[in-house]
Amino acid sequence: MTRDFSVFFKRYGWPTTKGRLPFCIGHRGASGHERENTITAFRRAAELGAEMWELDTQLTKDGVVVVSHDDHLERVFGIDHRISEMTAAELAGLDGVDVPNFSEVAALGRETGTGLYVELKAPGTGLLCWRHLAEMNQHFACLGSFDTAQVRELRDAACDLPLSVLIRVGHDPHALGDEAGADILHLCWERAGERPQHLVTDALMRRAFEEGREIVLWHEERLAILADIMKLPVLGICTDLPDLMRPPAGREKAVGRQG
Repeated sequence: MTRDFSVFFKRYGWPTTKGRLPFCIGHRGASGHERENTITAFRRAAELGAEMWELDTQLTKDGVVVVSHDDHLERVFGIDHRISEMTAAELAGLDGVDVPNFSEVAALGRETGTGLYVELKAPGTGLLCWRHLAEMNQHFACLGSFDTAQVRELRDAACDLPLSVLIRVGHDPHALGDEAGADILHLCWERAGERPQHLVTDALMRRAFEEGREIVLWHEERLAILADIMKLPVLGICTDLPDLMRPPAGREKAVGRQG
């Protein structure tokens, strides 16, 4: 099965000469090499050839969107503080904490020509991210969430960026796509056994495409599985290790490619 992405790219103003498909989406940047969701991780991912970065959004007490998977800082930074209980200035003043503002990451995306695949965590961040990207005339981006209400909020607001719904194992991707009004089905199936690629059936893809939706796949770091899913007609694949998808020329044959 093949897929022509030209209509999607034209509709959303995405660059048609950027890298190759499926896009390599650096999961929280190059989080297998650097601390996740940091400027260092995002820059490293771009250097390793990622066409997009997956990043997560939280909201400070004074309404500033910042990039962090967790509201609580314990797991990543070992500090007992919550982003939602601090102002942006207080967060920036914490020693040993590196949580960038969304605007900083967006600026780096423009500088490096890298797309933003934004996973909305804190409610309310979607509209703020969209507004900022619109002000900067930055189109190479996507907004999505596990929370269908957040995606639907953007759809109802006539967001002109592509919208993605993230889907856990065992959930119906087509039903959630309808509920969210999504353009992209993001299958988060990395924990679906030793060969999760078998769940991405021709029937699933055909139905998604017939309904006008694209597919993005889970973050994958198992080389054999990555080689299989890179042959599928999907828009992108997340990975903690972008160099597995975009290896140096000497390792080019280690991973199969589409296109």
